[in-house]
Amino acid sequence: MLLIVPRRYEDARGYFAEFYNQESFRDIGIPDAFVQDNFSFSGKSGTIRGLHFQLSPHEQSKLVRVGRGRILDVAVDLRRSSPTYKAHISIELYAENGAQVYLPAGLAHGFCTLEPNTEVIYKVSATYAPQFEGGILWSDPDLNIAWPIGPDEATISEKDKQLPLLKELEQNS
Repeated sequence: MLLIVPRRYEDARGYFAEFYNQESFRDIGIPDAFVQDNFSFSGKSGTIRGLHFQLSPHEQSKLVRVGRGRILDVAVDLRRSSPTYKAHISIELYAENGAQVYLPAGLAHGFCTLEPNTEVIYKVSATYAPQFEGGILWSDPDLNIAWPIGPDEATISEKDKQLPLLKELEQNS
Protein backbone atom coordinates (compact mmCIF):
# COMPACT_ATOMS: atom_id res chain seq x y z
CA MET A 1 0.00 0.00 0.00
CA LEU A 2 1.30 3.43 -0.90
CA LEU A 3 -0.27 6.64 0.40
CA ILE A 4 -0.42 9.46 -2.15
CA VAL A 5 -1.47 13.01 -1.26
CA PRO A 6 -1.99 15.05 -4.43
CA ARG A 7 -0.91 18.68 -4.41
CA ARG A 8 -3.75 21.18 -4.27
CA TYR A 9 -3.80 24.51 -6.01
CA GLU A 10 -6.13 26.76 -4.04
CA ASP A 11 -7.64 30.15 -4.75
CA ALA A 12 -10.84 32.06 -3.98
CA ARG A 13 -12.92 29.60 -6.04
CA GLY A 14 -11.74 26.50 -4.18
CA TYR A 15 -8.99 24.17 -5.35
CA PHE A 16 -7.71 22.05 -8.21
CA ALA A 17 -5.88 18.74 -7.79
CA GLU A 18 -4.52 16.19 -10.23
CA PHE A 19 -5.48 12.76 -8.90
CA TYR A 20 -3.88 10.66 -11.59
CA ASN A 21 -1.10 11.18 -14.09
CA GLN A 22 0.35 7.98 -15.56
CA GLU A 23 3.80 9.50 -16.11
CA SER A 24 4.03 10.98 -12.60
CA PHE A 25 2.84 7.70 -11.07
CA ARG A 26 5.42 5.74 -13.06
CA ASP A 27 8.08 8.09 -11.65
CA ILE A 28 7.13 7.10 -8.08
CA GLY A 29 7.14 3.38 -8.86
CA ILE A 30 3.54 2.67 -9.88
CA PRO A 31 3.73 0.85 -13.22
CA ASP A 32 0.02 0.16 -13.70
CA ALA A 33 -2.12 1.58 -16.45
CA PHE A 34 -5.63 1.90 -15.08
CA VAL A 35 -8.44 0.77 -17.37
CA GLN A 36 -11.65 1.18 -15.38
CA ASP A 37 -13.05 3.70 -12.88
CA ASN A 38 -15.43 2.52 -10.15
CA PHE A 39 -17.72 4.49 -7.86
CA SER A 40 -19.36 3.38 -4.64
CA PHE A 41 -22.01 5.27 -2.66
CA SER A 42 -22.98 4.18 0.86
CA GLY A 43 -25.87 5.93 2.57
CA LYS A 44 -25.17 4.61 6.06
CA SER A 45 -22.19 4.97 8.33
CA GLY A 46 -20.92 1.50 9.21
CA THR A 47 -21.34 0.07 5.71
CA ILE A 48 -18.78 -2.64 4.98
CA ARG A 49 -17.70 -3.51 1.44
CA GLY A 50 -15.22 -6.32 0.94
CA LEU A 51 -12.80 -7.90 1.37
CA HIS A 52 -12.66 -8.42 -2.42
CA PHE A 53 -10.03 -9.42 -4.97
CA GLN A 54 -9.73 -10.68 -8.53
CA LEU A 55 -7.86 -13.91 -9.31
CA SER A 56 -5.18 -14.37 -11.95
CA PRO A 57 -5.13 -13.62 -14.81
CA HIS A 58 -7.54 -10.77 -14.00
CA GLU A 59 -6.01 -9.49 -10.75
CA GLN A 60 -6.36 -5.76 -10.17
CA SER A 61 -4.20 -3.03 -8.76
CA LYS A 62 -6.32 -0.22 -7.33
CA LEU A 63 -6.03 3.49 -6.71
CA VAL A 64 -8.62 4.40 -4.04
CA ARG A 65 -9.83 7.78 -2.81
CA VAL A 66 -12.88 9.27 -1.12
CA GLY A 67 -14.96 11.87 -2.97
CA ARG A 68 -17.27 12.58 -0.03
CA GLY A 69 -17.19 11.33 3.55
CA ARG A 70 -14.68 9.15 5.34
CA ILE A 71 -13.67 5.46 5.35
CA LEU A 72 -11.38 3.01 7.06
CA ASP A 73 -9.67 1.42 4.06
CA VAL A 74 -8.22 -2.08 4.57
CA ALA A 75 -5.96 -4.28 2.45
CA VAL A 76 -4.87 -7.87 3.18
CA ASP A 77 -1.79 -9.27 1.46
CA LEU A 78 -2.67 -12.51 -0.37
CA ARG A 79 0.62 -12.85 -2.25
CA ARG A 80 2.03 -16.16 -0.96
CA SER A 81 5.60 -15.19 -1.89
CA SER A 82 5.36 -11.89 0.00
CA PRO A 83 7.04 -11.43 3.40
CA THR A 84 3.81 -9.75 4.52
CA TYR A 85 1.54 -12.62 3.40
CA LYS A 86 -1.72 -12.59 5.45
CA ALA A 87 -0.82 -9.24 7.04
CA HIS A 88 -3.20 -6.32 6.72
CA ILE A 89 -2.88 -2.59 6.74
CA SER A 90 -5.59 -0.03 7.33
CA ILE A 91 -5.75 3.70 6.84
CA GLU A 92 -8.42 6.34 7.20
CA LEU A 93 -9.19 8.19 3.99
CA TYR A 94 -11.39 11.26 3.77
CA ALA A 95 -12.49 13.68 1.12
CA GLU A 96 -11.09 16.85 2.71
CA ASN A 97 -7.42 16.04 2.19
CA GLY A 98 -7.74 14.14 -1.10
CA ALA A 99 -5.32 11.40 -0.01
CA GLN A 100 -5.50 8.17 -1.94
CA VAL A 101 -3.93 4.74 -1.63
CA TYR A 102 -2.34 2.57 -4.26
CA LEU A 103 -2.94 -1.16 -3.75
CA PRO A 104 -0.87 -3.51 -5.92
CA ALA A 105 -2.43 -6.65 -7.39
CA GLY A 106 -2.62 -9.57 -4.99
CA LEU A 107 -4.31 -7.75 -2.12
CA ALA A 108 -7.84 -8.22 -0.84
CA HIS A 109 -9.51 -4.84 -0.39
CA GLY A 110 -12.40 -3.55 1.66
CA PHE A 111 -13.59 -0.56 3.62
CA CYS A 112 -15.98 0.62 6.29
CA THR A 113 -17.76 3.94 5.93
CA LEU A 114 -17.27 6.25 8.90
CA GLU A 115 -19.83 8.86 7.80
CA PRO A 116 -23.20 8.66 6.08
CA ASN A 117 -23.42 9.42 2.36
CA THR A 118 -19.86 8.39 1.62
CA GLU A 119 -18.57 8.18 -1.95
CA VAL A 120 -15.52 6.06 -2.83
CA ILE A 121 -13.85 6.36 -6.22
CA TYR A 122 -11.23 3.93 -7.41
CA LYS A 123 -9.33 3.05 -10.53
CA VAL A 124 -8.45 -0.55 -11.38
CA SER A 125 -5.80 -1.98 -13.68
CA ALA A 126 -7.99 -4.75 -15.14
CA THR A 127 -11.66 -4.85 -16.02
CA TYR A 128 -14.02 -6.71 -13.72
CA ALA A 129 -14.26 -10.42 -14.53
CA PRO A 130 -17.00 -12.01 -12.37
CA GLN A 131 -15.75 -15.57 -12.94
CA PHE A 132 -12.40 -14.56 -11.35
CA GLU A 133 -13.93 -12.74 -8.38
CA GLY A 134 -12.88 -13.74 -4.87
CA GLY A 135 -13.27 -12.54 -1.34
CA ILE A 136 -12.61 -13.08 2.35
CA LEU A 137 -15.07 -12.54 5.17
CA TRP A 138 -14.48 -9.03 6.50
CA SER A 139 -14.70 -10.16 10.13
CA ASP A 140 -12.34 -13.16 9.81
CA PRO A 141 -10.93 -13.44 13.37
CA ASP A 142 -7.57 -14.74 12.12
CA LEU A 143 -6.96 -11.44 10.31
CA ASN A 144 -7.36 -9.45 13.54
CA ILE A 145 -8.53 -6.29 11.75
CA ALA A 146 -9.57 -3.50 14.13
CA TRP A 147 -12.82 -2.53 12.41
CA PRO A 148 -14.59 0.46 14.01
CA ILE A 149 -17.86 -1.53 14.30
CA GLY A 150 -18.96 -5.00 15.25
CA PRO A 151 -20.89 -7.55 13.17
CA ASP A 152 -24.23 -6.52 14.70
CA GLU A 153 -23.71 -2.89 13.66
CA ALA A 154 -22.45 -3.48 10.12
CA THR A 155 -24.49 -2.87 7.00
CA ILE A 156 -23.22 -5.52 4.61
CA SER A 157 -24.49 -7.26 1.48
CA GLU A 158 -25.79 -10.82 1.66
CA LYS A 159 -23.07 -11.79 -0.82
CA ASP A 160 -20.29 -10.41 1.40
CA LYS A 161 -21.76 -12.10 4.49
CA GLN A 162 -21.20 -15.45 2.74
CA LEU A 163 -17.51 -14.92 1.91
CA PRO A 164 -15.14 -17.59 3.28
CA LEU A 165 -12.48 -17.27 5.94
CA LEU A 166 -8.89 -16.98 4.67
CA LYS A 167 -8.00 -20.45 6.03
CA GLU A 168 -10.90 -21.92 4.02
CA LEU A 169 -9.52 -20.30 0.86
CA GLU A 170 -6.07 -21.70 1.59
CA GLN A 171 -7.46 -25.22 2.10
CA ASN A 172 -9.27 -25.08 -1.25
CA SER A 173 -6.38 -23.77 -3.32
